[in-house]
Amino acid sequence: MVLLQRRADAQVSTEDEERFFIDTLAEYQWSRDVAGLAASTLENLIRPVIEVCDYYHLPPWRITPRHVDQYFAGPGKRAGATVRQKMTRIDHYYAFLEQRYGREVFRRFGAVVESPVDPFNRPAHRGDYTQRIPPSARAIREFFATWRADLPNSRKFAVACRDYAMAKLAYISGVRASELCGMTMSDLHWESGSFGRFEVMGKGARRSGPRPREAYMFATGRELLWWYVEGAT
Repeated sequence: MVLLQRRADAQVSTEDEERFFIDTLAEYQWSRDVAGLAASTLENLIRPVIEVCDYYHLPPWRITPRHVDQYFAGPGKRAGATVRQKMTRIDHYYAFLEQRYGREVFRRFGAVVESPVDPFNRPAHRGDYTQRIPPSARAIREFFATWRADLPNSRKFAVACRDYAMAKLAYISGVRASELCGMTMSDLHWESGSFGRFEVMGKGARRSGPRPREAYMFATGRELLWWYVEGAT
């Protein structure tokens, strides 16, 4: 009854709530930008929130766990990893909204900010459920340089070189480790493009099934693969 009375007294319109929602999204992106996230990551952070809110035509403080359950069990159902990622991003946004704007939302709209990701719909195998900041380019270079220098000390040199080459190629090209596992020498096209390309069997999209796709070697990847083919095998 208290909340209903506050909503009646506030006399706010849907447009007011929508404008306020957009402002919180912008500030959330600014805060994550300050934390060091890439521009592409910033866009992806808010997409699941907008996706759910647009589906129900509601601001986030009107979304309940039941809304989220119905959406991801129905029209928003995707692969388990995709749903986990979206739920994580939704929960992070609500943590920001509650801490930064919880009191203002309650004062202006008579609503309590509470994450719709609760102990019952929280994805399993979620790890620590915290935002992870990727290492810097310098840290990555030092990591791979140390790994390569230590290869001669490996018990199985060929296997260690294979693991090193796969890990670094995945970082350079963005190809999944599971896709690299199926690569053969015939998939390497040294003559394609400026530095060459290689073909992998991708996972497909929207349940279309695996399909072949090409990935760029780049200069660093070409040098790495040449080193592996010529000297490490």
